Amino acid sequence: MLNLKGVEWRKAAVSADTVVARVKSGMNVFVHGGCATPVPLLEALARRTDLEGVKLYHLHTEGTSAFVQPEVAGRLRSISLFAGSMVRRAIEEGRADYVPVFLSDIPELFASGRIRLDAALLQVSPPNAHGHCTLGTSIDVAKAAADNAPLILCEINDSMPRTHGNSVVPFQRIAAFTSSARPLHQHVPQPETEIEARIGEIIAGLVEDRSCLQMGIGGIPDAVLTRLKGKQDLGVHTEMFSDRFVELFESGAVTNRFKTVSPGRTVTSFVIGTQRVFDFVDDNPLVEFHPSDRTNDTSVIRKNERVVAINSALQVDLTGQVCADSLGHRIYSGIGGQMDFIRGAALSRGGKPILAFSSTAAHGTISRITHELNAGAGVVTTRGHVHWIVTEHGAVNLHGLSLRERGEALISIAHPDFRAELRRKLNDIRHFSC
Repeated sequence: MLNLKGVEWRKAAVSADTVVARVKSGMNVFVHGGCATPVPLLEALARRTDLEGVKLYHLHTEGTSAFVQPEVAGRLRSISLFAGSMVRRAIEEGRADYVPVFLSDIPELFASGRIRLDAALLQVSPPNAHGHCTLGTSIDVAKAAADNAPLILCEINDSMPRTHGNSVVPFQRIAAFTSSARPLHQHVPQPETEIEARIGEIIAGLVEDRSCLQMGIGGIPDAVLTRLKGKQDLGVHTEMFSDRFVELFESGAVTNRFKTVSPGRTVTSFVIGTQRVFDFVDDNPLVEFHPSDRTNDTSVIRKNERVVAINSALQVDLTGQVCADSLGHRIYSGIGGQMDFIRGAALSRGGKPILAFSSTAAHGTISRITHELNAGAGVVTTRGHVHWIVTEHGAVNLHGLSLRERGEALISIAHPDFRAELRRKLNDIRHFSC
């Protein structure tokens, strides 16, 4: 079916509806996420009215919410291992589920059969002359799904970049596929706010030359990256990166020369961004994609020196407990890789685990630093693991501080409008004079 010119394989392409016709009632199905979400396959699956009890396991998805609409209830059920905007309402209304789990632990759930997968819906790059597709922009937990699901159903997209590292899916393993050339879903960087700029400046001041970076997506990580272009010999070992990293790499600040793990190469698990980042990773041997049980393994992360892990939070209490996946009982995102990298950076020689966020939410009416977490709030990073906390009002390191000292330190970087009340609460809890 496949020849060296890569032409004959296209003759086996079928419609998305024909591909998902192989999914049977009661199956557990993995769905590729992020920019690699196989939108045509998901929408075709949602059109089927003959299914019952199909469970869809996935990280955050992009491009379609057809699989979580009320009309598919009973036929399809979303189970998020990291919840994105597409599924939040369905989870809140009880039509979908959420599994709290470290990103580093998910591949083993599939490999061990703890979560049995019957099929995987993937979006992959076209096969090369050797008959190998790649998982493109998102290897994360998709590689384990591809390795362990007996039935692989694909969208083969000409627009999907071919990525290096542990990202191969042999074409011969694909049971059925549809062919496309549609653009990938993109996240366009937004202009930074004044608060993001200030936080970016503070964190940039904590980053030394030869540091090894882990960053996420959003205004704060972007603000940090734009302020690191004067640094020297930075390395990158991260679970993901976006457009601002490409700019930092092109500035010459990132060389990866002094990394212990994959020296000379950027290590990641997935990317999200615009065509700029897709073009950057396409057939780029200096970017290695690996599954999340490697990128997020603390025993691997700690081998690099001066790891700076930059993550975020929704709420932090005065003891240092960090809520990052929910707003009270309402699931907002997931545990993801925060704890993996917070701990990995803490174990790294000269490492700095950093949690950064604006001091207020809801247009300044709510303090993110609170005397106690909201009822139902999920503790993603424990007070025993937390180190650096950064807001636009400063940076404090809680590691080694007592509960009273932590409370005082956190109040010093809370928004001034809330400090007096926080001090009163701290006094009530710790029984000492303000």
